[in-house]
Order: sequence, then structure tokens, then C-alpha cells
Amino acid sequence: MTHDQPRSPSPDDAGDERMAGVISFALRAGVLLSAALVLLGAILYLARHGGSLPLYHTFPAESRPFRGLGGVLSSALAGRGRSIILLGLLVLIATPAIRVLLSFVGFVALRDRVYVLVSGIVLIILAASLLSLP
Repeated sequence: MTHDQPRSPSPDDAGDERMAGVISFALRAGVLLSAALVLLGAILYLARHGGSLPLYHTFPAESRPFRGLGGVLSSALAGRGRSIILLGLLVLIATPAIRVLLSFVGFVALRDRVYVLVSGIVLIILAASLLSLP
């Protein structure tokens, strides 16, 4: 029966821990920012439109500001509740993509070629899927 000798920490371990800490912070910050934006947008939306009745017999197309990121941003900056809710959802959707980007940068810094390749491929797939949207 052999006992494993405790190994001494290497510089890579410190880099791994630092990278994990940054990614963990980014994920928490993204989710909290998203929740705060959705809550703020819901409060503003309900304050302005809470008493109106929905019309379920017609489904109009989305208005122009909601068809692109620029429109959502400018409308959210103008204080429109619905746009702020959409911005919160976009932040929530972007959070995992930011995690992949941070992983890629971290693996480049650690010179881990296999994980640079894997995270790079995932990043390219994410970018291609986002850029192919109309």
C-alpha cells in the first residue's frame, strides 16, 4: 500500500485558482446584474402599464427598438421598462459566453494548448451563432 505524497503547489495551481475566481465572480456578477435589471424594468413597466388590460386576440410584431441590440440599449437608457427587462435577459444570455471568453484568455495565459483549442472552438461557435441572427 502506497501513500501519495502531498505535492507542493505549483505556479499553475495559483493561476488555476485565480482564473476560477475571476470566472466565478463574472458569473455571479452577470446573474446579479441581470436580476437587478429585470427587477428594475418590471417595476418601471408595471408603474406605467400595470393598469392596462392585455389584448390576447392580436399579436402585433415587435416594434423597431426591440429588433436589435442598439435599439434595446437606447430604449433602456431612455428608461423604458420593457427595454430594461430585455437588457437584463440579454445580460443573462451573455453571461455564459463571457465565461467561455474568460476561460479562453485564462488558458492562453496558462499556456494550456488543449484547453485553448477547445475553448477557442466553443467561442467561435458562439460567435458564429450570435452573428448569424437577423
